[in-house]
Amino acid sequence: MKSSEHSRPINGDGAVMTIGAVAERFGMATHVLRHWEAMGLVTPARDAAGRRRYGAADLTRIAVILRAKEAGLSLDTIRTLAGTADPVKRREMLQEEAAALRSRIATARYSLELIECALDCDHEDVTLTGVTRHVTAAWATQCARNLLMGLDDT
Repeated sequence: MKSSEHSRPINGDGAVMTIGAVAERFGMATHVLRHWEAMGLVTPARDAAGRRRYGAADLTRIAVILRAKEAGLSLDTIRTLAGTADPVKRREMLQEEAAALRSRIATARYSLELIECALDCDHEDVTLTGVTRHVTAAWATQCARNLLMGLDDT
């Protein structure tokens, strides 16, 4: 058995886990945990031989980082949030992130509406409606109108 597969309890306070065991538990590569450590996001303890040993607090921190990444936060933002003691500043940052997430959700909804419209369209080529890098409600509505107007020609 490799040393990266070992996990041993310490003082009944929980378990100490190796980097390999933690990576396996969260379904991630060990280099990700090393990168997070280099960025200051996690700080596992070290044993006498210098090997990383993750405790319960580290596992909680990793779970929080993963959830924050799922919400679209960058590692830099997560690090800043974790290092900010001022609750007002933290709240302002989270409000900004929430606004950005709402914008991405709105864009995704408009994109979905366009795709669903195209799926319902019997027109031969739905790609002739125009392309933009910045989908907005007005753009999606105009694309849908273009699709419908093109149907009148057939």
